[in-house]
Formats: sequence, structure tokens, C-alpha cells
Amino acid sequence: MNFELIVFDWDGTLFDSTALIARCIQAACRDLGVAVPSDAQAAFVIGLGLQDALQTAVPDLPVARYGELGRRYREHYFAEQHAIGLFDGALDLLQALKARGHRVAVATGKSRRGLDEALRNTRLHGLFDGTRTADETASKPHPQMLLELMAAHGTEPERTLMIGDTTHDLQMAANAGTPAVAVAYGAHEPARFAELRPLHVAHSLADLHRWLDDHA
Repeated sequence: MNFELIVFDWDGTLFDSTALIARCIQAACRDLGVAVPSDAQAAFVIGLGLQDALQTAVPDLPVARYGELGRRYREHYFAEQHAIGLFDGALDLLQALKARGHRVAVATGKSRRGLDEALRNTRLHGLFDGTRTADETASKPHPQMLLELMAAHGTEPERTLMIGDTTHDLQMAANAGTPAVAVAYGAHEPARFAELRPLHVAHSLADLHRWLDDHA
């Protein structure tokens, strides 16, 4: 398959943040006195941009209060984010791909501020060949993130691979015409992936690493 560009989602794919994000969404809802989404509802919206996430997780929240809830979410998240980090094996995987000549990138529902801070904390600034965030382009599952990354690196859809832990990632890949691989250790249940036909569903970083060794 020989992919030139391999694009990763961040939260729940490389970064072990799924549980924290869900807790912070719930805490922000409690702060505002609105209905608190379940663990599954909060986790489902991970990877979406803020507005799309709130429309889904907190459908009764007036649009005028989106900014307020977003601020409360960020306060909770930034207060706790230093307690989490990359999944074991993620750095080794990225370094192995770079050593083999692949270009690696990130397409995430995080804000630019959030991703840049996460990259600083994990000392990964400079490793990625490109990054796109939800506040600087269209939110998943719109294909714009992937289209911009492919245009920046001159790669065709069939030579680009998207890797993510949610149906939002897989649908974005389908919308962009790129193959995709799903990981089953993040925000969405693996049963959701079948209809989007990923090339592979990896149940661990080690599984993902093996598959990429054989197919990328």
C-alpha cells in the first residue's frame, strides 16, 4: 500500500485523553446547571469541533451559552491535562514511521491552542510534518483537514492514510477519498466502525504498529 502521508487523530488515538475529556465536558455542564451527558454521550463527541460537540452532547443548551460552557470545559481540561500523556508505544511508532520516510500529520478536533500545548507537553513539536485543528478549518467529518494536508504535501488520496478512534475520523477519510484505519482503544465502540469499512481495526498500539509495518 505504501502510504506517503499518514494522518493521525490526536485524542484517543495517540494521546490517552478520552476519559479526561468526557469528565471535563460533564463537569462543565454541572457548572452551568444543565443536563449532564452520560459517559458514552460525552465520549461520542470527542474529535468534533466545539460547536458540533455541544449540539450533540448538550442539545438543550442555548447557543448563546456555548462560549460559557466552552470556557468552563477548557478550565477543567487545562487544570488536569498534565496528568495524562501519550499512549505507551505512540512515540516509538511515530519515530519508526519517520525513519522509514513517511510524512506524519495530525488532524484533530482540538483547538490550535490545545494542540500546541499538548505538543509542547509531550515534546513532539517538530516531529509532525503538518497539523490541522478544528478552529482553523472545517470540523470533522468534513474532509477539509485532510484535503489541506494532502495539498500541502502533494499527496494523492490513495497514498494518504487516516488513523483515528472515532466514526468522525473514518467518515472524514471517506469524504476525502482516503483509506482509513480505526483504533478500538479510544472514544468509540469498535462495533460502530464496520459500516465505514476501515482497512483494519487495531486493538492496541502494538497491533497498529504491526499492521503499519506490514502495510504502510
